[in-house]
Amino acid sequence: MSDSLNAPETPGTPSPAPGVSLRHSRAKGEPRFPDGPKADPAGSHFERRIRSFQPRRSRVTAGQADALQRLWPKWGLDIDGRRVIDLAELFGNDNPVVLEIGFGMGEATARMAAADPGTNILAVDVHTPGQGNLLNLADRDGLANVRVGNGDAIILLREMLAPDSLDGLRVYFPDPWPKKRHHKRRLIQPEFLGLAAARLRPGAVVHCATDWEPYAGQMLDVLTAHPDFENTRPEGGFAPRPAFRPLTRFEGQGLDKGHVVNDLLFRRVQHREQQRR
Repeated sequence: MSDSLNAPETPGTPSPAPGVSLRHSRAKGEPRFPDGPKADPAGSHFERRIRSFQPRRSRVTAGQADALQRLWPKWGLDIDGRRVIDLAELFGNDNPVVLEIGFGMGEATARMAAADPGTNILAVDVHTPGQGNLLNLADRDGLANVRVGNGDAIILLREMLAPDSLDGLRVYFPDPWPKKRHHKRRLIQPEFLGLAAARLRPGAVVHCATDWEPYAGQMLDVLTAHPDFENTRPEGGFAPRPAFRPLTRFEGQGLDKGHVVNDLLFRRVQHREQQRR
């Protein structure tokens, strides 16, 4: 992780320009952001397993560091796995909640939140600069329907969310882990879908998107075979990009390189007990 931090100004020291990264020497054991996200919120409280993500090291700008310090106590959530979250309390209302796993720098998340203020978005990532950037965007645009989660989304789903508490799940451009020996690290697997299904209300939509065609094919196969989900397209297959999912900068770069982007929209079916009634 980066050691950049919004260091306190000293007399005669000019303020940094927006977007400029600052260096700050921290004593051993000193938290990077005392009032911000923890470096490893769940610690060693849960069993080790193969993870679908790896933290990326990059600089935190002064603006991102300020947002993490200033806004994390208000809009941030460390995923420590030690309690079940009351989502109505977290957001301050009873609006539907969509979980987004992996939001990058948060631009698309902020645009979707602004376009649909009646839907709450719990956006989870481990990328500290992205967390700070999304908090900055939410603050700038007055997006009270965004909360930023820090840590492992699997722990969040398994330990911290109640059954039937989510109205949607978004997984946009997850790490494709292209090497065959790493395919076990891919997020969209039967076990993950079973866990997600337990937290999704019937009718909730799982929306995935990827520009890695082999992974898109695996996603389609796994979702199609899972008994708790059905394709929103009656004829099956991939879906056109829905208007509510913005075209991201990353996606645009991929399209310029000739990548094919595939969207998948699958609906959580009724619980089997309810179907038998």
